[in-house]
Amino acid sequence: MIEKERVDVNMLYKDELLEEEKVFKDPVHRYVHVRDRVIWDLIATKEFQRLRRIKQLGTTYLTFHGAEHSRFNHSLGVYEIVRRILANFKELPHWEESERLLSLCAALLHDLGHGPFSHSFEKIFNLDHEDFTQRIITGNTEINQVLERVEPGFSQKVADVIAKTYEDKLVVSLISSQIDADRMDYLQRDAYYTGVSYGHFDMERILRVMRPIEDQVVIKSSGMHAVEDYIMSRYQMYWQVYFHPVTRSAEVILTKILHRARYLYKKGYAFQLEPVHFISFFNEQVSLDDYLKLDESIVYYYFQTWQEEKDPILSDLCERFMNRRLFKYVEFNPNLQIQEWMTLHKLFQEAGIDPDYYLEVDSSSDLPYDFYRPGEEEERLPIHLLMPGQELKELSRNSDIVEAISGKKRTDHKLYFPHDLLQSCADENIRVQIEEILYGQGGHTYAE
Repeated sequence: MIEKERVDVNMLYKDELLEEEKVFKDPVHRYVHVRDRVIWDLIATKEFQRLRRIKQLGTTYLTFHGAEHSRFNHSLGVYEIVRRILANFKELPHWEESERLLSLCAALLHDLGHGPFSHSFEKIFNLDHEDFTQRIITGNTEINQVLERVEPGFSQKVADVIAKTYEDKLVVSLISSQIDADRMDYLQRDAYYTGVSYGHFDMERILRVMRPIEDQVVIKSSGMHAVEDYIMSRYQMYWQVYFHPVTRSAEVILTKILHRARYLYKKGYAFQLEPVHFISFFNEQVSLDDYLKLDESIVYYYFQTWQEEKDPILSDLCERFMNRRLFKYVEFNPNLQIQEWMTLHKLFQEAGIDPDYYLEVDSSSDLPYDFYRPGEEEERLPIHLLMPGQELKELSRNSDIVEAISGKKRTDHKLYFPHDLLQSCADENIRVQIEEILYGQGGHTYAE
């Protein structure tokens, strides 16, 4: 009898609506609408509020000064897009309305596990934000308490959607596919805050022509041109914004700071400001509590203070990052210029400039759209067009524009270094040799 009463209460919570709709004013979607009590309660948790202190675009604000928006903004935007998609799906076949709340929760929480500076931070400490997202959702957190009030095991369902293992692949495709709510929000949001025009596309049209089928979302053939525009917008955003070489320069310095701090910690260096928030990361024993305590405000505090450290490398790198004295860069392909790389490494050492911290090749690559390649790593479900006769056609078979870029991976290599330290090198012979290798490629260095 007690168990029955508990289930009834849970069902009431699952279906509970706020007395009046709440809205967030949003520069991209105009308004984000919240009527479900569960969604409102999730937004109020400390784990979700933490996303206000995690930038959506990491170090991009050092290139595009407006890019100060947060994972909080983006998460609300993804939720809003899914809410609108599901409003359109409500009366359509193949869509189970019982999956609505699960889809909304997964959309809202999909980026919950991002750490400070997002992907850069993950690479340094070999972490996976999706793994931490699932741990936050299923662990001893306020988020988990809210989700478990919906029904026992509901938090695991949300985690499964984010892990792409949930049995209903249609639900998964809403936030993880080649045309999903996640991408549709971040392209428009990042374009808005960086001030560029590349990321804009006709989302209203795409939402109108989306249709659910058994295991994914498809697009009515009449909306093909809107999808072409979306894919090209993504392509342009990656090369003009996400992979911008100045942003990558800042990421290189950020990475080197944390590598140096970890090295010094392991060597028993006496920090003026002990890196207590980083110790579990340095030791590769990161608890969920440790992870949630570290946000960008904490990282900035350490970097600001470490400018005064006695270690000259840590001090210099932190001063560069905090005051935007970034590395310069030249085109450099390590796969084709192995000898030049080895020579540069040796010359930097002779010049008294540690190449482990002041010489770095950074490579970026992107695959804007791909068709299905069974058995290959990172299989991608293609975008399908729903033709007038109800048959499905893979997008690139109908679109010359998409066919031209399908399956084509573009890679860009840059070599980063401190131009100012080279200029102050006491040995002119060494400096000239270094400059001949670096600037001989194109005759000049690239300023930020």
